Amino acid sequence: MTSAAAVPRHLAIIMDGNGRWAQQRHRPRLIGHRAGARAVKRCVEFCLDRGIGALTLFAFSSENWNRPAEEVGGLMKLFLGALEREVDELHRLGARLRFIGERGRFDAAILARMQAAEALTAGNDRLHLNIAASYGGRQEIAAAARALAEDVAAGRLRPDQIDEAALDARMALADLPPPDLFIRTGGELRISNFLLWQLAYTELWFTDALWPDVDAALLQSALDDYAGRERRFGLTSAQVKRHAPGGTT
Repeated sequence: MTSAAAVPRHLAIIMDGNGRWAQQRHRPRLIGHRAGARAVKRCVEFCLDRGIGALTLFAFSSENWNRPAEEVGGLMKLFLGALEREVDELHRLGARLRFIGERGRFDAAILARMQAAEALTAGNDRLHLNIAASYGGRQEIAAAARALAEDVAAGRLRPDQIDEAALDARMALADLPPPDLFIRTGGELRISNFLLWQLAYTELWFTDALWPDVDAALLQSALDDYAGRERRFGLTSAQVKRHAPGGTT
């Protein structure tokens, strides 16, 4: 039996490898993205089954707008279709859906669906499902800094009141614990401008598996590895053991 402490409260994932998965099968890249959408459903089911409270998925970065127009257009159609098909089921399962990122580049139909999905699921708390779309970590930090600067300019805040807590409160997921575990599929060993602020003390786990091939067994492998790690947050091992449940104080 896996202990509650061994289960991350918040899981963050870069879903990499859809295009390569399709290319290996001599199929268009969009076929890979469709297969990747099925892997998202398996991941959501896994989180619900394991009692993981929050899942943040990197769906589309601010840099992805620079991909070929045909691929971007196809991704937008897939995104809209998923919003139309999946939101009612997510609501039934008790998931709260939220989108983080710069929304200004999405067309009106997608924006309307995003807003409707957030409104429908706003009262759910079984799983906080966050979709990072048109998102960049540096972009998010800059927006938070700009919000603080506006408060200073308006006289609502003094410069000496700006600290980590003030900046953290302006982040998109400020109401959730930071990710305990980060997973990246596809074999790349970087975080690619994803949740730069929030990943400061997150455990990182990388796999060569391509995202469409991800299943419960692979996700459980990541959790098993996470469960065996000692998270010190700058403390020594002795300090961690003293403050652990059942430890001496």
